[in-house]
Formats: sequence, C-alpha cells, structure tokens
Amino acid sequence: MSQSDRGLRRLAAGTLLVAFQGTTAPEWVLRELEHGLGGVTLFGFNVADPGQVLGLTAALRGAGEPVISLDEEGGDVTRLAYHVGSPYPGNAALGAVDDVELTRRVYRAIASELAACGINLDMAPSADVNSEADNPVIGTRSFGTDAGLVARHTVAAVQGLQSVRVAACVKHFPGHGATRVDSHLAVPVVDVSLEVLRERELAPFQAAIDAGAKSVMTAHVAVPAVTGDTPATLSAAALTGLLRGELGYDGVVVTDALDMHAITRSVGLAGGAVLSLAAGSDLLCLGPLPTYDDVQAIIAEIVSAVREGRLPLARLEEAAARVAALRAWFGAPEGVAAEQNVVGLHAARRAVRLTGSAKPLVEPLVIEVDTPPTIAVGDVPWGVGPWLPDAEIVRVKPAAADVPGLLARAANRSLVVVVKDAHRHQASQELVSALVAARPDATVIEMGLPVWRPDSAAYIATYGAARANAQAAVELLTA
Repeated sequence: MSQSDRGLRRLAAGTLLVAFQGTTAPEWVLRELEHGLGGVTLFGFNVADPGQVLGLTAALRGAGEPVISLDEEGGDVTRLAYHVGSPYPGNAALGAVDDVELTRRVYRAIASELAACGINLDMAPSADVNSEADNPVIGTRSFGTDAGLVARHTVAAVQGLQSVRVAACVKHFPGHGATRVDSHLAVPVVDVSLEVLRERELAPFQAAIDAGAKSVMTAHVAVPAVTGDTPATLSAAALTGLLRGELGYDGVVVTDALDMHAITRSVGLAGGAVLSLAAGSDLLCLGPLPTYDDVQAIIAEIVSAVREGRLPLARLEEAAARVAALRAWFGAPEGVAAEQNVVGLHAARRAVRLTGSAKPLVEPLVIEVDTPPTIAVGDVPWGVGPWLPDAEIVRVKPAAADVPGLLARAANRSLVVVVKDAHRHQASQELVSALVAARPDATVIEMGLPVWRPDSAAYIATYGAARANAQAAVELLTA
C-alpha cells in the first residue's frame, strides 16, 4: 500500500466510532486505533464496574487518541449503570422541576463519573421537544413539551458536562420529538413547516450551539420541508444547509447509530456511511451490530467513494480537522464535583409528584406492570423492589394478568401498582383500571410520563424509571 493510500485509509478510518462485544478491547480495535480509527462507542455489555471501564479506556488510549463515547443521559438511558439503573433522574424529571442550576449540577455529576472512567464524549443531552405524547423513542428522555424549557435545560446540561471536559453531543438533530415511529425500526417523518421547525425543534439546538456544544448528533428522521423523504443523517440540506449554514454550527457532527433500520434497510451500512459524510457528518457512530468485517467494508467503501469522486477528499480532511480540534479540547478535568452520590437523589425527590394521599403500608403487595423496553433504553432494571425489601413484588404481563387472583392475594393488604408509560399501552391501562376499580384505595406509581392516570386513592408520578426515581417514590409512599 502506497503512502497516499495509507493516508486515505487513515482519514476514512478516522471517521468511525466502532463498537465491540465484551468488557475488554479486542485486538482488532487496538490495531485499528494505531492506524487512525476515530474511536469507540461503549454499550451496557461493555460495562461491569467503574474500575473495569477505566482499565478498558486506558487500554484504548494506549493504542491511539480515541474519542470514547457512550449514551449516559441519566434516567432510563444509562450505560455505566446499565445493570442496576441510573442514580440520576432523566430529563423529564429535571424539566418537571425546572431548575436550570439543578440540571447543570446533575449533568456535571454525570460528567464527573464519566471522566473518572476515561470517557470523553457523552451522547447527551436529548434536546428533542416531546410534542408527540405517543413518541415511542423519546418520552422521558426529553425535558418536556415546551421549546423554551427544553432549550434552557439543554444549555444547562451542555454546561454541566463540558465544565468537566466531557464533550456534550446534543441530539437528535433536527428533532425527534414529534415522531410516532422509532428510527431503530423505520424512517420517522416530522412533517411540519419550516416556521414550526424553527420555533419548536430547532430552538434548543440553536441555544446549545450558542452555548458552545462540542458535538451534535443527527437523527434518522425525514423532514419533508428540508430533506424530502431522506433521513437528516444523509441530507446535505439538513447538515450543511440548515445546521452549518442557518444555525452557524462548526463543531463535530456525529451520526446516530448507522446500524438502525432507517439506514440499513434503505441505503445499507457502507452506503449510508458515504452519504452521511458527503452530507456533512464528521464521526459515524456505527452502533452495536457491525462486525470487524463490516468495519473493513465501510472503510473500503469510503476510500472507493473518494477515488471515484463520489466523496470529495476535502470533506474527509474537514471532518478530520474538526475531530482533531475536539481531541485538543479534551483535557484533564478541573475541580471535579464530589456530589454525584447525592445530587441525583436530590433531583429525583424534587421531581416526584403525589396526588391524593398514600395510606401507611400494611403487608404490601406490589404489582409491577411489565412494559417492553425500547431499543434506546435496553433492558435496564426498573421498579421499586430495591427500596421495599419487605414487600411482595409481582411482575406481570398486562395481557396475561390474572386480575381475580391478584386481587385475592391483595386482600386485607396494601396494594401498590407500578406502571411505565401507561398512556402508550392499552393493555396496561386496562389492567390498572381493573385493579383500581376493585381497590380504589390502591396507590399507582407511574414511572414514565404521567399522561394517563386512573382514579386511584393516591397517584405518584416520578417522570422516569431510574433507580433514583424509584427511591424518591418509595420515600413518599412510606413517609
């Protein structure tokens, strides 16, 4: 391979954020980092404990200068606490409190934990305005439904993260909040006018850009007024015209995971990589599915696209320069706050809401209504079990629940029903309604968005299903 060929391959590899299975770095990842690989994205399956993550990131750093990223949003979407649930409430809870200084403190605490583990880019916060209640992928990941509220908390989150030299990655541009389709599975459409887009979807991104956000993540959503039927991740009109031009952004553009069906089932993984780079992205998050063979094929396709004139060399060089500037910004954190163990619970306590009055618990039966996890969240544990060790806890699938049997078990005992995003699941609503009709003295705890509620004696809204949210709910229940 000639020197120019090696240089071109290095530029192509430098645009990739790869993933891998297991808690140690495979040899191929370390080898590719030596040859210019952009970095890695870590997932829950890469995490055992903070010490292991620090060892993993140290090994990665020993092979190059990688961007080391993961999704640590607090709330339902966590990677460091994937096996136990996050100690921080997520954005919906922080938006419900609406104290920007609290949001800044929570995100600074999150960044402190990430920095201590060797992570330098957090794929957060979500700046999506959750205008569609039935949104299957955003929900409690959004600060709320009002663009102004979302904008000010997005800025606070960016400031909190970046105060510890962990880069924020504001997502999902140009906005995923108005969708009813999960882009992991298909291409969602945000069919609104440019005027609505500017006033609602784009306002938080503009605020984050003005606040110095180091990176922005693209969404695999089509916005007909801007992109036609092309996902924004692949659209020059969205990334170069709107984000770079109109919003004046010159930081790093990171794609959402390219292994999602919105990309793989339309233009393919390697094809999507080339189209996204041509559209204006700088770092391609490949997601958890692509193998080393896939990574090699993507690099080869980028190299071919440059040689064939489908992708200008100058575009790759521009991406490399932006990522180099980001690496230069990464640095040793200064004055890391030692409050991460308390601020999460403090924030969850401020977010939780009780309607009605909860009676003292007597031999409680807790019925947790099983809710399928979204792909973004994954199979993170949730529920009140850790905080009610003496209660009998039953996890039931709503469509198969034995209501008479459950009510018989609850006779002469306190009944607590825990549900997550009941407004999105008809079977959950029917089960909760049947239980509450027979036991109007029951307490219902909603660990998603409190959009739908039954007529129970007491109703607790947590605005999220993180470990801290559950603890705050139980404290209200047992006060």
